[in-house]
Amino acid sequence: MLTPDGESIRCALTATFENILASRMRELPIINPLLSVQTSALQRYGNEWLGILITPWSMNLTMLPISCDDWDYLPGAAFERRFPYGNYRFLVSHADGVGPYALCSLFSPMFEFADQAAAQATAESALLALLAGPKPPSLSRRDWLRGAWSENAAS
Repeated sequence: MLTPDGESIRCALTATFENILASRMRELPIINPLLSVQTSALQRYGNEWLGILITPWSMNLTMLPISCDDWDYLPGAAFERRFPYGNYRFLVSHADGVGPYALCSLFSPMFEFADQAAAQATAESALLALLAGPKPPSLSRRDWLRGAWSENAAS
């Protein structure tokens, strides 16, 4: 069950996906062996926790309820959240030890990342941009995630 402690939830989510990697994903060809599971520090966004989950197969915006009473979503449901950068669609899942959580895919597969540091830097930039302001009209989502948003902001 969830508690209001974002660090405990971050650790539980990371452990859950490390277990998924070891049990179900390890031998699949979509794994980038240079990457590991990592969850960014979670921050409050309304009545939810927001962060980014990096795995060797995907990078996802991640939302979890502050309290399970705040969500009535069932696993498999989808919902949209509005951020300063725009609207994003999340898919709901559930894991023992974590409870309900929702993911919005940013990258999959993860072969364009040479190492964990590159994936982490991209995740940090993506989260900052998501919360910073409106999306430039001529910028694709992939270019935004590659950091092109900062180049356009300087122009």
